[in-house]
Amino acid sequence: MKILEAISLKKYFPIRSGVFLQVCGNVKALEKADIQIEQGQTIGVVGESGCGKSTLGKLLLKLYDPTDGKIIYTDKENNSYDITSKISKTVASKFRRDVQMIFQNPFDSLDPRMNIYDIIKEPIAANGMYKNKREMNNYIASLLTGVGLYPEYASRYPHEFSGGQRQRIAIARAMAVMPRLIVCDEPTSALDVSVQSQIINLLKHIQQENRMSLVFISHNLDVVHHMSDRIIVMYLGNIVESCASAELFNNPLHPYTKTLMSCIPAWNPKEKKLGKTITDGEPPSPINPPNGCPFHPRCPVKMDECEKVKPMAYDCGEGHSVSCHLYKK
Repeated sequence: MKILEAISLKKYFPIRSGVFLQVCGNVKALEKADIQIEQGQTIGVVGESGCGKSTLGKLLLKLYDPTDGKIIYTDKENNSYDITSKISKTVASKFRRDVQMIFQNPFDSLDPRMNIYDIIKEPIAANGMYKNKREMNNYIASLLTGVGLYPEYASRYPHEFSGGQRQRIAIARAMAVMPRLIVCDEPTSALDVSVQSQIINLLKHIQQENRMSLVFISHNLDVVHHMSDRIIVMYLGNIVESCASAELFNNPLHPYTKTLMSCIPAWNPKEKKLGKTITDGEPPSPINPPNGCPFHPRCPVKMDECEKVKPMAYDCGEGHSVSCHLYKK
């Protein structure tokens, strides 16, 4: 069953200058993204910093309004709604309960003025899940236990916890309203390696228990491979490759994906070296992206066509699509 579908999603941020703050350009953060999220599925989103990963996640959650395109939300009763346009309070309430987010930085995502009990209670009370205080207290205690924390921690404040514990609290808050989809925006990037492992395994366990869907945003390919059923590779606001997780690692097609793969160090001490990096220079500015293929200024196999014509997503079979002229049929 489908939960969310993004169709030709685009997001531009205006650049304003002058006394009257006139628009003098745009940051083209996301260009024509298509994504479909099924019940129980994990979709990984990878790419360099600034490629549009977090922007995509925040658009799916409606923290940003898209510049163009549609987001179709399907509720538990299999009713579909275009939530990019104005929606009723009933639909908005369903959507807010079904789609939650775990933010990247656990030090900023928790209100320092509220104790843990109030942080977790807030979404529960807003959705009217429990009228009885005793039942709510028991539920909050079970949420804390479920993420590996003691129920008595509920009376403490965020500054009294480590980074890993704060991220567990953020997961408990996201889980509080029993969502069908959680957008995880680099939930382990600020944590130690050992704590990363705990958080990743916790998310996998929660997902399997509740048959939730995840959009897992990260720059760490190993983590995304471990977590995901399907992976989307992004570059300069564009989806350049999309396929099943195992297929991407066994058969990367886009030159940019191959570059990312070559940058993963092996864990075997005898082979612990970086592969030969095949790109030069920095990514182009999203304010003034290049014509044609966005990757062509750094691509080692570019053709004349790459500089003039932007490639469409070509189907290479078995759900593997790649935006590269090398695979034009």
